[in-house]
Formats: sequence, structure tokens, C-alpha cells
Amino acid sequence: MTHAPARVGLTDTRYFLPLSRLERVQPIERGILAALDHEWLRVEFIRDDIVRLKISRGGVFDEHPTYAVAVDVMATPIPVFHIVETAAGVVLRGVHLEVVIGRDPFSVRVCRADGSVVLDTAIGHDGRPWAYATLNDAFAFHRVCAREDAFLGLGEKTGRLNRKGRDFILWNNDVLSPQGEAEFAVGRDPSDPRTKNTSTEFDPYYVSIPFFYHLDRHGNAAGFFLDNSYRVHVDFTPPETYGICALGGQYIEYIFAGPQMAAILEGFTWLTGHLAPPPIWALGYHQCRWHRYDQSEVLALAARHRERCIPCDTLWLDIEHMDGYRVFTWNHELFPDPRTLAQQLHDQGFRLITIVDPGVKVDPQFALYETGRANDFFCRTSSGDIYIGQVWPGRTAFPDFVKPDVRTWWGQLNADHARSGIAGIWNDMNEPATGDIPPYAMRFNGGCEPHERYHNQYALLMAMATVEGLRAAFPDRRTFVLSRAGFAGIQRYAANWMGDNCARWDHLWLSMPMAMGMGLSGQAFVGADVGGFAGDTSPELFARWMQCAALTAFCRNHSAYGHIDQYVWSFGPAVERIARAAIALRYRLMPYLVTAFMHTVETGEPVQQPLVFAYQSDPLTHTIDDQFLLGRDLLVAPVYVAGATSRQLYLPAGEWYDWYSDAWYTGEQFIVAAAPLDRIPLLVRAGAVIPLWPDVPPSTMDYYPTRLELHLFVPLFDGIYTSDLHEDDGLTMAFQHGAYYRTTFTVERRGQRITLTATVRGDGFAEFVREAVTLVIHGVQPVAITVNGERHAVVGEQVTFADHGQGFVVVIEETAPGDVLAQSE
Repeated sequence: MTHAPARVGLTDTRYFLPLSRLERVQPIERGILAALDHEWLRVEFIRDDIVRLKISRGGVFDEHPTYAVAVDVMATPIPVFHIVETAAGVVLRGVHLEVVIGRDPFSVRVCRADGSVVLDTAIGHDGRPWAYATLNDAFAFHRVCAREDAFLGLGEKTGRLNRKGRDFILWNNDVLSPQGEAEFAVGRDPSDPRTKNTSTEFDPYYVSIPFFYHLDRHGNAAGFFLDNSYRVHVDFTPPETYGICALGGQYIEYIFAGPQMAAILEGFTWLTGHLAPPPIWALGYHQCRWHRYDQSEVLALAARHRERCIPCDTLWLDIEHMDGYRVFTWNHELFPDPRTLAQQLHDQGFRLITIVDPGVKVDPQFALYETGRANDFFCRTSSGDIYIGQVWPGRTAFPDFVKPDVRTWWGQLNADHARSGIAGIWNDMNEPATGDIPPYAMRFNGGCEPHERYHNQYALLMAMATVEGLRAAFPDRRTFVLSRAGFAGIQRYAANWMGDNCARWDHLWLSMPMAMGMGLSGQAFVGADVGGFAGDTSPELFARWMQCAALTAFCRNHSAYGHIDQYVWSFGPAVERIARAAIALRYRLMPYLVTAFMHTVETGEPVQQPLVFAYQSDPLTHTIDDQFLLGRDLLVAPVYVAGATSRQLYLPAGEWYDWYSDAWYTGEQFIVAAAPLDRIPLLVRAGAVIPLWPDVPPSTMDYYPTRLELHLFVPLFDGIYTSDLHEDDGLTMAFQHGAYYRTTFTVERRGQRITLTATVRGDGFAEFVREAVTLVIHGVQPVAITVNGERHAVVGEQVTFADHGQGFVVVIEETAPGDVLAQSE
């Protein structure tokens, strides 16, 4: 075992006491229950590839520590395992995992069936194994790693995607607030970038997810979820150990065998819930600005997007639309008829979204506050008073979302708001942010439980309340909620944006590893404010940011009050053309995006994937975080340096086509890609079929095209390649009952013959009106094409044929043998 230092993150653990002796052991349904000093240890197999460790506090187990876990794990099938006791300890052997518990001194070692190590206890500074140590309400543990290992995950974190060499705090934080900066700068050198809240190293951020991957130098990954929502410190700084310290709550950890990251993420999102299927309009382009609009200006803004042919699905209203920042109200001087506004926007193909903060203005004349006060709906202090914070309305009370009746009340308020024509809900300030007044006096569950237990869960509970209310009111409608903060499981209810970023090039770079880290942590629906929220963006930065964001999961242009305009047209015709083209590409790719999101709904896989997710056996991918896969087949390499007209990027294994030129490259090499200001490097996996809309609609509303383009990027070598396409109405949950089409494309190359077979399942849906498919062929010049055995004319490497959602077989014959392989790299 490797010795660990005395410090875990920012917490000095010299005075912690490790539990040391395992005593009587008894079998239980899924594993063992054992006496561990003055506590109890439970080891339980949840699935063949997931084991759970629990240690009691005060001899009692907390069976509901957080709201993260979405399944009844004890109701799942019991995995096969057996127990072996020896003088040295206890061994639990399952199908994929073996857990070895050392008896005296107490230690934990977990291996896979092939003997590869998942976790191993490290020796602490006192010379004893630190499998679990306590001091007052805190607990800590140390484990072994190697210098070459990588750590990934932990939700929304700054810095590099690989967390190795740094330490982190899991505590939801209003990042740009002076209080949020000052609290976490204490004890650091003023020159440390982590003391500056606009730094790309500042920590903590808005979303805390205590889940991470340990990836060894051989490419084997294990996953770990600490089901604890108290403040947690995670320390990956030592070269050969790592440590975790939670400042309260109970030790409950789920361990995922891997070794594939995709299998770990599937298990984690099975446990904490898959992404809620978003409405298709939420995948479009969003325009938002913190600005004091009035009703006529919002309509003019909508008209300008349509006049300038800028696709846009949603307009957003920030806090200025409210009456004195009172939640669920309107300033009727600015917005005399909100319901008519929503309808007028809808008639132009726009949805309307408004902000909803949790802080309720303390005002006896405000009916919502009085209802909350009279029904004991607000958080209290230890003395029983209503907790008072300070946010936009001034003195504010906060709903106690731990109480089910409060969640019901809040959900009904959101449903009533939606009935006025609001399409989605934007949850802000829900860390919870409390301004000049520290949050720690805020207590939950009628004042009975400490703030620290629910601080990190507050946004999750608020989103839960919102969505449950919307679903009760509109049971067949897909909901859309955007949240600033979150915890493990937030993906079940809401998307996240990355908060108050800055109009800087380094924040454009930061948006990539931050989004990929969120995706690896279960939250795939995430994006950064295009152009930067705080500060004045520049024309070049705006153009590059729009190109990047248009190829991420969530694409919203948002800026702060008092800064320059950053609408698509704000920087002149040249930048407008670039931004419009980026948005247009996003809309043409909508069928591909919809399919990528459905993969997430089904398996948990990210929409915006780091290369390491798909290529973890390639050690070069472990540190690449300035390029990503969009879905499974598109490789995106944004430009994030001013003045750059090219950039280096890495191509993983396989063959790759340039999106613009059809030039192809072999994988496992670095290339330099051209990147003039009007182009973002974009490549496609050879063998992929990329579905595109045939044109660019003004929005997704009521757009169901009669023709679909399928772009086949012909594989360069013999083999079989697959892609797929998901289609449904994009708005309801009817697809869960068969109202969809799912097409699997199988591409087989044998010499100079390429066969594309499309097989379809699903019952279809009423809005489906497709009449034809245009197949666009990249990489070969066909001399003959047959569709379902019938020869078709080829015009410019493409062919159009009738299709109403049924399957088909296309056979393509190349011009001449060897032409493709003769191309130069």
C-alpha cells in the first residue's frame, strides 16, 4: 500500500481516527453486515457490475441520504455472489467484482474478475490503512493510484478535463458573487488563480456531482459515486494516492466495475436517472439577454431574426420582466399583456421562456409570500424564524423544497405560469444564492435539518418540484427546465448552463472541458453562454464562440446588463454571415442531434463527448480537452485563440473525412486543419451516415420535412459500420408508446461495392410526412446505384428515391478499383 499525506484537499486530517477492526460478520441478502469498531459495515451487490459500501454513523444507517438515486436498488434482481471468510478478512466474489475486506487492520480492496484493481486502500500518515476515518461529523479515506493515472468527472469543474494533480471542493457556489469568491480564497496565496472568481481555475462552481472515474495507464476505468451531499473535498494532488473528505453525513459509496467508461456511465445514469427527453425546440438556437425589454421590443427582436433569416426557436426574459423582482409576476408597464405576447411569438415560430428564482420577496402585500408564510412553506432557522436572505428583491425567503407539500405548491405555481404561454422555466440563483447574508442559518424540513445536508441538493429539489408540477398539468408534454445549479441526478429534470462566464478567449476554451466533465457526470444537456455573459465580447470572439456552441448540446446567446449588444447582427455583415452559417448548420444537423440526445436518454452517453470516452485505450486521449465528438460520428475542433487561421488536432483510431472538402485522413495522428474565420474544423467518421434536414427552417415549430438527406461517408476499407436515426414528433412522450421511427443504417464495404441497408422499427407518428430520401455519397464516384434492386440515375454523387419511413437497400459500385485508396493523405 502507498502512504498518503496528512491532508485531504483543504481539510487537515491529522486528527482523524481510522476505524481499525472488523469483527463479527453475518451474510445478508446482497452481501454482508459486519461490526466495524463501534459502527456497522454493509457491503452489497446492487448489480453484477455495481457494489455499494455503507458505514453507519452512531450505529445507524441513513437509508435516504440524498435525492440522487432514482431507482429502488433493493428491488432489483439479486446478483450471484459468494462469501469466503478467512482469518485475514472477508472476500465477496461476484460475476464482475471481488471485494476484499481486511479484518485487522480494516482495509478495502476491490478487483475485477480478471484481477485488475478497482480500488485499494492507501496507508495514512499514521502508518495505518485509511479505508475510513472520522473526526466529529467528518469522514475521510485515502486510496492508491499511479502517477500516470487520470481522474475524470466531478461535474462542473474548471481547469483541465483530467483532474489529476488538483484538489476540488464540492459545494454549489454563486461564482461571481463577492461572497462566493471570498469564502473560497481564504488560506490561499493572493497570486493563486483559484482566488479569482473569473479565473479558469477557480473552484467551486455551481454544480456539485460527487462521481468520478479512475482511469489507469492501461485504459481500464472504474467509477465511484459518493452518495453524500455535504461539502466534500477531493484531493488528486499526490502522485500515488488520492483522498476524499466529507464534512458531514454518512459514507455511502457505489463502485462501478467498468472497465469501459461507457459501461460506468450507463450504470451511473441507471442509478441516478437518465436524461429527460427534451422537446426538439430546446435543441434549437436560443436568444437571451439581461435587458429591460418591453413587450414591443421583444416582438421587434423576434421580427428581426425572421427578417435577417436567422433561425431561432426561443426568446428568453431575464429578471427585468418581473414586478420588483417578485417571482411569477410581470411588470405590467413593460408587459401589459404577457399572454398575448406569448401567442404572438408562437405565431412567428418562437417559444417564450422566463426566469424563476427561488428567492421570494418578503412583503406582506405580496400574496405569494403570504401564502408561503401562512402554510409554513419557507426555510427556517434553528430558533424557528423564517430564514431571510438577500437576493434581487431585497429581503427574501426561500421555499423549503425538502417538504413534499412545498414542492407541490411550487410545481403548481410553475404550471400556472406555463398556462399563460410560457414554454419553459429558467431556474437561476438556486445554489441557493443568498447575497450579502450567509446561507448557513437556513435550515430545512421545518427547521429540523442542517443547511449543509441540503445546500448541494437545493437546485435538484427545485427542479424536481418544477417538473412534477409541469408534468401534472401537461402529462404528455416534454418539459424544459434550465438550471444554474445542480447535484447528481439533475439530468432527470433539467438542463444546465455553465453560469456567469466572461467574454474572454480562455472562457471559450473553458466551456469545452467543463461541458465534457458534466457529460461524463451524467448531465449531457449543457452549454455555455455564447459570447460570454460578463464583459464586452469582440467580433472575432463572438464568431468563434458561435461556431463552437452551435455544435454543442445547448446553444444560447446570453449577455449581462450594461454591456454591448451581442445579437447575431451586432458586429456587421461579415460576422453576421459567419454566425448565421453556424446556426444554419446546427438546424440542418437537427436529425443527427435528436438522435444523439436519444442515445443519451437510453444509455447516458454524452452528446458532447471527450475523445477519451470513445477511445480510452489510447493514452493520448486522456489529456485532450480542446476538441470533442458531437454524438458518435462528428469530431469538432473549435478555435479558441485570437487571430488563429489553423489549428492542430488529434484524430483517434479509424479514418476521418473533412466535412468541407471530403479529404480523408487515417487516425492516430495529429494534423493541422485550416480554420479561416468562417470555418470551424469539423470531421466525420468514415462509415457514418449523417442525417440532415434538406433546408434551414426559421425554427423547429411545425417543421416536418417531406425529404431527408442522408450523407454517406464511404468507409475506406472493407468492414461493417453502423449509424442510426431517431424520429418522433419532438414534443410529446408518445414515442414511449411506439410513436416513432428508429432507422439503423448498416454500411458494408467489400472491395468496390458498398451496400447501405436501412432497417426500421417503430409504429410511426402522425406528423411524419416524408416522401423521399436524397442519398449524398462522399468519398467515391459511383458508376451505378441500385435502390431495392432498381437502378437509379446518379447526379453529382447523389441519388433521390421515394421513402415513406420503410427500410431500403442501396448498392453502390465505384468508378474504378483502388481509386479511393490511391488518394493522398
